[in-house]
Amino acid sequence: MLRLLSLLQTHRYWPGTELADRLEVSPRTLRRDVDRLRELGYPVDAARGVAGGYQLQAGAAMPPLLLDDEEAVAIAVGLRTAAVVGYEETSVRALAKVIQLLPPRLRKRIDALRVATAPGVQGPGPTLDATTLTTLALACRAEERLRFTYTPASAPPADRHAEPHRLVSLGRRWYLVAWDLDRGDWRSFRVDRLTAPVPTGDRFRPREIPGGDPVAWLQDRLSGVSNRYDVSVLVQTDAETVRRSFGQWARAEETGPGSCRLRMSVDDLRWPLMILGSLGAGFVIESPPELHDHARRAGETLLRSAGSSTA
Repeated sequence: MLRLLSLLQTHRYWPGTELADRLEVSPRTLRRDVDRLRELGYPVDAARGVAGGYQLQAGAAMPPLLLDDEEAVAIAVGLRTAAVVGYEETSVRALAKVIQLLPPRLRKRIDALRVATAPGVQGPGPTLDATTLTTLALACRAEERLRFTYTPASAPPADRHAEPHRLVSLGRRWYLVAWDLDRGDWRSFRVDRLTAPVPTGDRFRPREIPGGDPVAWLQDRLSGVSNRYDVSVLVQTDAETVRRSFGQWARAEETGPGSCRLRMSVDDLRWPLMILGSLGAGFVIESPPELHDHARRAGETLLRSAGSSTA
């Protein structure tokens, strides 16, 4: 029955005889298994006659998982992310199955996230409200002005009125890149500090962001923040390996056969150190000096732990 469900989720329509042959069962067994799927809540449509067959009904609920709307959107977004960062084939297959059973309203929200987001590299970060994220994505796609409340790091909350351009994920955070109507300039807003976004219904003609690339624009903007560190590390592996691990959050320049220079700007030195450690390659820290201290402390902690476990 599980094989039957898998086949139904990967094929638009299955003639009954072909489906029975693939499962190596009789037409009677096939009908019985289809009835069992229906009892579980899976809506399987059947066409009778010589050319009859079966297919899953599109736009139905997703039993027996019993996902609510936000959970279904979160799963689809997570699968899209996984398809970018290392689990391409498996994630694409799983995503196709999930999307097939989603109702049109949720497909619209997920498609908005796909169109309106520009992924960098993922990592642990602040918990985000799925409704906020999808509201922002829909406004980006619909080119609709937004009002929301924003709380900067060192200022009280304030109401903002903006033309949303793109959602960008960098490092451990999501950002909304938008044209601030009150200040008449481009601004970036951390989504975890943004609350109560409300589309106004007013459409706008999209402006061209400086440089044309919202990810590059945001990286340049964040590199100028005073509490950030400019990291430079010589890594004993090729640049492509480093790029796959760090994504768009870092730059890797070839320095010779099997070596490259990693450059990035961060506000937390634990982040580059964690990825460097996972590469399994030797490296030499060029800057900043604080990264030397972080690496030394981390190494001493690991050596103490290894020594105590051996003892």
